[in-house]
Amino acid sequence: MADNKGDHGVVIENHDDSTSSEHDPHFEPIITLPEVTLSTLEEEETEMIKLRAKLFRYDTTESPPEWKERGTGDVKLLRHLKKNCVRVVMRRDKTLKICANHYVTPWMELKPNCGSDRAWVYSVPADFADEEVRPELLAIKFANPENARKWKDKFEEARLIVETQCELYNKDSLSTTVDNEEEEEDDEDDADESGLVEDAEPKSGDNTQSDETNKLTSDLEKLKVDEEKDPDNVNTTAD
Repeated sequence: MADNKGDHGVVIENHDDSTSSEHDPHFEPIITLPEVTLSTLEEEETEMIKLRAKLFRYDTTESPPEWKERGTGDVKLLRHLKKNCVRVVMRRDKTLKICANHYVTPWMELKPNCGSDRAWVYSVPADFADEEVRPELLAIKFANPENARKWKDKFEEARLIVETQCELYNKDSLSTTVDNEEEEEDDEDDADESGLVEDAEPKSGDNTQSDETNKLTSDLEKLKVDEEKDPDNVNTTAD
């Protein structure tokens, strides 16, 4: 830095531009916030297909009923890795708010919407998009017929997966029920056999009790006979 004097003797300081440009002040934050990991509840699921679409719902509360747009965004088929079930999840653009969240069932069927090759209509027995389970009639529309066909193919694949899983579950449940019934029958047979053995082998104490009972019965019979033979005995005692 050099000192220069002006016309009136005033000292003028020249700053080095290279030194000022390298100055980078650092300020420690007053509050440090911990990093938060958000869960999407999709960590145990694998993505079968993901396409951009527009979703509509049939509103029956209006008079007359009409189709209302529910959202535009990415719709996905997610297959659970352990439970082997498939669900439809769709989130709106920007806000990422869920507008479709329901399981695929074997009896669901995609039907063309008024002959359109880009849209499908199907009924949902239980949708949880609005944090309230309720049945819905939905229509999903894609950008082109190719995407619509891709979605239908994967949707049919998901139906087969769920149907196969339901058959296996029903088969296991039936097998478990039959096994339980057989075990109950075996227990009953064992109980009957053990009862017969006990009846066939009376305990030694039972003979003693039987002898005492017979003796007491014999004494009572003799007393009754004596009373009949000598009834005056009782009257005399009563007096």
